[in-house]
Amino acid sequence: MNIILAPDSFKGSLTAMEVAKTMEKAILDLDRSHRVTLKPMADGGEGTSDALLASLSGKQITIDCTGPLGDKISTNYVMLDSKEAVIELANIAGLVQVPLEKRNPDVTTTYGVGEIILNALEKGSTSIILGIGGSATNDGGLGMLLALGMEAWDKEGRPVAGFGEDLHKISRVSFKNLDKRIQNVDIRVACDVRNPLCGENGASVVYGPQKGANKQQVSTYDQSLERYASLIEEIVGRPLKEEPGAGAAGGMGFALLAVGAQLVSGAELLASTMHLEEAIQHADLVITGEGQSDNQTLFGKAPGHVALLAKKHHVTAILLSGSLVGDLDALRERFSGCFSIINKPLTLEESMKEAKNLLYEQTKQIIHFASSQSITYHKTFIN
Repeated sequence: MNIILAPDSFKGSLTAMEVAKTMEKAILDLDRSHRVTLKPMADGGEGTSDALLASLSGKQITIDCTGPLGDKISTNYVMLDSKEAVIELANIAGLVQVPLEKRNPDVTTTYGVGEIILNALEKGSTSIILGIGGSATNDGGLGMLLALGMEAWDKEGRPVAGFGEDLHKISRVSFKNLDKRIQNVDIRVACDVRNPLCGENGASVVYGPQKGANKQQVSTYDQSLERYASLIEEIVGRPLKEEPGAGAAGGMGFALLAVGAQLVSGAELLASTMHLEEAIQHADLVITGEGQSDNQTLFGKAPGHVALLAKKHHVTAILLSGSLVGDLDALRERFSGCFSIINKPLTLEESMKEAKNLLYEQTKQIIHFASSQSITYHKTFIN
């Protein structure tokens, strides 16, 4: 069989590449005649750059930049051979980089994201893929824009810094010194969040608390982002704060729209960039998965998109995840089969610890069953 492995990560246990390699080992240990292609997936959050580097040629670039708390950190991004840079906000200003006791939107910044973008431009990047999942910030992209050359002042005419708390001080902004190269670079943002910038469904109200914002801060940030956005909209000449996704990553979506970026589905963007559909067209079987699958898997998540591509080309798609919850009938409408790696009573801690072995054994079971059927997969399993 020609088998495509296109899983997302099992968060907390295995990266997408580790999942794919474990599945591959299980398949080849069972029968080395199978042809296996690894296409690890992501949806714009953690693992985006690794997923693309696994499928395309390029190199990882290590660089020092400003971290989410303003200190210098060492991080990395990917430069594909096509001169397309792949940048993950989670590696620069991510929530995972901020200890729980230090989470406070007042003291976090996206300045480092702007520094990485500038470095990519200096290395000749002609396009940028930017994954913005997992943000620790609520600064409306202020830090990033300042790093790119935007200027901002308070009511006394003093320049403001680029932390969340500085949003409350801004009285005037200017794009006069914004790096001109930004206008000539295609920036595509992997973003599955559809929230506007402000209001009851906005960045501060919906996502602020997970970044450490208390009730008073949520209200204050919502008001400050409204004022800040109006100043920028006046410069760019069009409304942006109500655009779907403007509220993503604490308002980073808004800031990126302001410099001409496109917000697109993360799963669709990665699949397109790594030519997943072309690979699936020639496959007999596709296996995807994630840490936990539920109804949300069908709405913008990587496994759901993988299954759509498989169904389009009448190829069998199997979902193999850490756990399955919710309306499984809805999942079965898209996938030919839905399976959990759990094969015995286990606590959550035990299942996460044993995830690799459980995944290996369940993959073997699925492939053994599929191989034993004297059928043509892509014609029989699809309704």
